[in-house]
Amino acid sequence: MSPSPRVPTITSCTLLLVTLGAGVTACDSEGHPLSARPYDAAEQISFNAPVGNGKKADPDKPLEITAEGSGGRITDVTATDAAGRYVAGELSADGTRWHSTSPLAAGARYTVRVSTENGDGAPGRKVLAFDTGRPTTKKRLGVKFGPDAGTYGVGQPVTAELSAPLRGKAARKVVERALKVVSQPAVEGAWHWVDAKTLHYRPREYWPAHATIRAYSNLSGIKVAERLWGGKAKPLKLTTGDRVEAVTDAAAHSMAVRRNGKVIKRIPITTGKPGFETRNGVKVVLGKEYFVRMRGTSIGIAEGSAEDYDLPVYYATRVTWSGEYVHAAPWSTGSQGSANVSHGCTGMSTANAAWFFKTVRPGDIVKVVNSEGDMMTPFDNGFGDWNLDWQKWQKGSALVEGSRPEDRARLSPVSA
Repeated sequence: MSPSPRVPTITSCTLLLVTLGAGVTACDSEGHPLSARPYDAAEQISFNAPVGNGKKADPDKPLEITAEGSGGRITDVTATDAAGRYVAGELSADGTRWHSTSPLAAGARYTVRVSTENGDGAPGRKVLAFDTGRPTTKKRLGVKFGPDAGTYGVGQPVTAELSAPLRGKAARKVVERALKVVSQPAVEGAWHWVDAKTLHYRPREYWPAHATIRAYSNLSGIKVAERLWGGKAKPLKLTTGDRVEAVTDAAAHSMAVRRNGKVIKRIPITTGKPGFETRNGVKVVLGKEYFVRMRGTSIGIAEGSAEDYDLPVYYATRVTWSGEYVHAAPWSTGSQGSANVSHGCTGMSTANAAWFFKTVRPGDIVKVVNSEGDMMTPFDNGFGDWNLDWQKWQKGSALVEGSRPEDRARLSPVSA
């Protein structure tokens, strides 16, 4: 029987395996009738990294594998380091050359598996191993994930703080590809660059209730930019509790608190009066303080003026860094449920404030609607991340515009 003619193009499933560097495809060459005894492809390929003899590859240079001779071609390549990290790569349409497209780690050991096909369609195999050298610089890019490990509300973003600013898009792509967030149940999510040193990660919608979220970095040993290499990072594990949402209707002077979609309490409240209107939009609980001394001077009110105040406040739940709280306001109980008389906070009776204080946790959602105030800003005054729609959020990722399919796939976490 004469062999089937070769097809000089790459199938979509083969290309997916090469570029993602993971998984087994349905059209693996094991289905080839001669695959039971693949030949040794050592004579059919050349490799630009030193193999054996104690030599080490330069991690600054890409891997390159070339098909030698006439008639043969490369069909698949996978490259992984000892930590299980895959190297992305591209295979030419004619199968004569494969090269890596993601950086190698320094001081790592790699295993490369190459599949080939000769002029008669018979499959070949070759497994190569090599080590990469140490970087020439000791400068490392550190990553610190936040918040602290624990249980949070479903609105809590994951944060990543870098030890040095990154302004180049190429460097940001390297970092973003290496920072992983996985959740169980799995949800779609993405990183957003807040500034040159800070990234936030959130799902398209809020996290599911009772989810487990893990953040970790694959950046160690990876070249980020000239004379800058990735350092080690401590992984983070978070869990979420019930979905707790407090919706404040400033016009109706009422707050509805929901747990997992069901209203569990309605509270008469007062919000910011004219000139001090409460911010609209979604905020996230930042923390809880049993006692806070609140002064008008802290928000720009002139000392001794008619609007000045200096009050002891109890059961204060913070929602912005600038000093917006949900708190007990016994001095305004006559206006709660009927008028807005505060300087921007949401006030309620002491009993209701104590209940709210005990019910919510950091990461829970506090949403204000129908206020005459400005919208909550996304990043400079707490966690206003949810006030960006999903399309605008994704634009803050270095991997979205013009990215390859495998880059876009990294924006969606999978179960661990």
